[in-house]
Amino acid sequence: MDKAELDRLLPDANHQGVVASTEAPAAQGESGLDEVLAALDEPALLLVLDGVTDPHNLGACLRSADGAGVHAVIAPRDRAAGLTPTACKVASGAAESVPFIQVTNLARTLKHLRDAYGIWTVGTAGEAEASLYQADLKGPLAIVMGAEEKGMRRLTREQCDQLVYLPMHGSVESLNVSVATGICLYEARRQRG
Repeated sequence: MDKAELDRLLPDANHQGVVASTEAPAAQGESGLDEVLAALDEPALLLVLDGVTDPHNLGACLRSADGAGVHAVIAPRDRAAGLTPTACKVASGAAESVPFIQVTNLARTLKHLRDAYGIWTVGTAGEAEASLYQADLKGPLAIVMGAEEKGMRRLTREQCDQLVYLPMHGSVESLNVSVATGICLYEARRQRG
């Protein structure tokens, strides 16, 4: 079809001349996380998103997670972005390749990861005393990123084994959550060799 006909059929879509009807990937629950972890033959690398509500940021985080070899992305079921068409489009295929786990209680899930699998939890916070580059990110690891404006919630923060900050050398105080996620994940990948 020509562009005008696609615009008429899909007035709210940025179709770029191509349209496909697909089934969106489905989020998994807590049992899916246990399956992913049981199948690993290397130290776990997980990304935890605490209250990231913008689907564009979720999609970008999924894309970085795929590039860095993350085994699963974990997010709360409520008050957070899910696998919407926008998130999937921004993820550019990563929503299909990286397991996306939605959990009822994020703090309880982090405790389960520590107790059942020995996964160390590193949270990001601007007021932390240690730099990301001082943290040991080589073993079984979950990197926790907070929401776009408020950061991590209190109960999530309390479950972190260590808090780190990203050094900022300019005039801005923080980075977009998807950019910060990419930096953290690739530092973990660099340390892992």
